[in-house]
Amino acid sequence: MAEERKEYRISDIYQGGYSSLTPSYTGYIPAGSFGMTTDPRTANILQEVSTKLSSGAKNIEVEAVSPEIFDSIPKQQLKEVHRLSKLTGVDVSLHAPVMDVSGIDPRGGGFSEVERETSERKVTETLLRAHELNPDGNIPVNFHTAEGIPSSQLLPPSKRKEGEEYRRMIVINRETGRLAPIEPEKVFRPGEEGIKMETRTAEKQLQFLNETEWDNTISQIEINRQRVDEILEDADPVSLLLYANWVVAQNNPKAISEQALEELKNMTPVQSQQIRKIHAASIYADQAIKTAYSAFDKAVKNSRAEEEKKLLENAAREYKKIVGVDENGKVENLSRALNPQVRNEALFHLIQGLEKVTPEIYVPLEKFAIEKSSESFGNAAWEAYNKLKGKNVPILTIENPPAGFALSTGADVKNVVEKSREQFVKNAVSNGLSENDAKKQAEKLIGATWDVGHINMLRKFGYSEEDLIEETKKIAPLLKHVHLSDNFGFEHTELPMGMGNVPLKEMMKELGKKGFEARKIIEAAAWWQHWKTPPFQETLEAIGSPIYGMKMAPYWSQAPGLYQGYFSGFGQTLPQINYETFGAGFSRLPTELGGQIQGTGGSRMSGRPME
Repeated sequence: MAEERKEYRISDIYQGGYSSLTPSYTGYIPAGSFGMTTDPRTANILQEVSTKLSSGAKNIEVEAVSPEIFDSIPKQQLKEVHRLSKLTGVDVSLHAPVMDVSGIDPRGGGFSEVERETSERKVTETLLRAHELNPDGNIPVNFHTAEGIPSSQLLPPSKRKEGEEYRRMIVINRETGRLAPIEPEKVFRPGEEGIKMETRTAEKQLQFLNETEWDNTISQIEINRQRVDEILEDADPVSLLLYANWVVAQNNPKAISEQALEELKNMTPVQSQQIRKIHAASIYADQAIKTAYSAFDKAVKNSRAEEEKKLLENAAREYKKIVGVDENGKVENLSRALNPQVRNEALFHLIQGLEKVTPEIYVPLEKFAIEKSSESFGNAAWEAYNKLKGKNVPILTIENPPAGFALSTGADVKNVVEKSREQFVKNAVSNGLSENDAKKQAEKLIGATWDVGHINMLRKFGYSEEDLIEETKKIAPLLKHVHLSDNFGFEHTELPMGMGNVPLKEMMKELGKKGFEARKIIEAAAWWQHWKTPPFQETLEAIGSPIYGMKMAPYWSQAPGLYQGYFSGFGQTLPQINYETFGAGFSRLPTELGGQIQGTGGSRMSGRPME
């Protein structure tokens, strides 16, 4: 009983009127670093910005997520919003239209380079239009890494084994652009004791798919090459030479000697038959060589290892040497080059080189999308930089989309940002900028937006809170912008912070100084939809921001406990009724002198009893 009395505290049953939202983070984040969004359903952004200013937000993000709505915003409104922001001291950012920039059709139509280039131009135009919102600074313009593309499903880090990362992998054929799903599969093999069962992971399935695809390509070349050998089995050197002269004569009779022409005219029936056979073999050889050239092209494009590229280079040199073609592509001996037997021998060596590599024809969709999205972002950022002559260029920030779509993890965002910067540097250096200056500009103008609500949706795939924090850690060095929304890890709901299970405190700790300094835009569409009130105060209460700028108590989570001192007349210690009854300076006349108590119909001099 004594211990129970010792643990009894009045604060356990009365909290002083504090907010019901327990602060998820009390890191002294000032209210001035938070921002509100405009309504994404309207193009009247001037009215929207004016309305949102009344909440006290110091940052406003124009939410132009719909391409149709964005294109409905007149350029004059962009300029007027800029004037309004200067007048009020508010910083403006832009959420660009949500679109896929990789060129992959979200509806399953595969990849199109034409679509990728179109998206790249849209990104460039969005950056240039955003410049109207803030021509005097570097306005952040937010894009999703990808949009609507189906995502592979990764195993939670805690459940991964060595060499096993995917629960389900979406792959894309680099040549056709088509998508296909791959899942772990149980396969059966002959074993020492009969049938042996083993599980082939998604990674092994991908390797098997590439090997099978490449083996089939090589086999097709080899079948035609062997057919040439069979036809030419009894061909003699004289007939082969006659055939070479015959081919030349068909195209340019002046290119061969008079003696060779005479020999062609005087061919025996046996020689004529041999030439027909050799010609048939040559047709097979042509087909085999065309297929081999196509395979060689695929191998060069899709072999990522330097060792494989060297093997291909050696095979190409050996092929040209046997055929008799010099380094400049000039034929040293036409008769030799036209000899199908020689060409077949050269083809044999080329096939040997191709067999030593396994090009990545099929790759994980994320890997392919990162390459293409980065190309679009890097080119667009450079184009905007170039057109604005490097002055007050908008900052391209790349955001993780809702988990469940492709490129939604911290690692994905990190890879897209880094490769986009590399593409920017490549463009800049080729246009005369020094590599050092190009890298500085790339780091300044391309960075990451971290949406804490989107990454929290990885919970539905079995990710733990610790896993989400690890994902946050990956993008921390690249951070330039933050989106705040809360949910419960399954649906793409957007509540104010503190109303779901987003571990914001731990995430902010990982984001560090960059997270503290970055603009933090409150995206709370679900709150607007159902409660129809600004989520600004609720966010401040949940995060525990200080009411004043001294980085000390009281905090916004304590504001309800302070209302009585500020808004309840003269306070509960001296209730208002006392002043109305007994007088209080110039506040109100006491009832003795004719004053009237609020809510009653008369006074002491009204002729009626007091109510």
